[in-house]
Amino acid sequence: MSLDRIGYVYTFGMGEAEIEAALETTDTGVLALASSGSAYAVPVGCYYEDGSLYVRLTDDGASRKLSYLEATAEACLLLYAVGPSDGSWSVVALGPIRELTGTDREAFDEATMIERFGKPRIFDEDLEAIEWSVYELEIEELTGRKTGGETLP
Repeated sequence: MSLDRIGYVYTFGMGEAEIEAALETTDTGVLALASSGSAYAVPVGCYYEDGSLYVRLTDDGASRKLSYLEATAEACLLLYAVGPSDGSWSVVALGPIRELTGTDREAFDEATMIERFGKPRIFDEDLEAIEWSVYELEIEELTGRKTGGETLP
């Protein structure tokens, strides 16, 4: 297959200010976890503030993601957007992830969680059985790519 015949789009590294803007304006990402050579990725609500990246997770007592989370040494969070005319960007954050507890967790009451992460997406869970938790991904590596010619986000 020849790329000359099917076409392609050049991508370029994003600068720190562009990455920061993407993190500050995006409230949904994909959290990738791993356990014993098996991967698991799940869409999550996310929030960025002052160099910290947070994700909101729910558990109804049968959460596959939480079992993967416990086994993951380094998590990966992908944020991305695709705009008109093939414009796009993506940011990948890598690092350890930990559940917030105590006063750190208390900073995320119900109203604050809705404000920062948006409305939760509920599937077949029993609403009364859902437990809410907030995790912080300690950013050790952060990279961003964008398509050429456009200022994003």
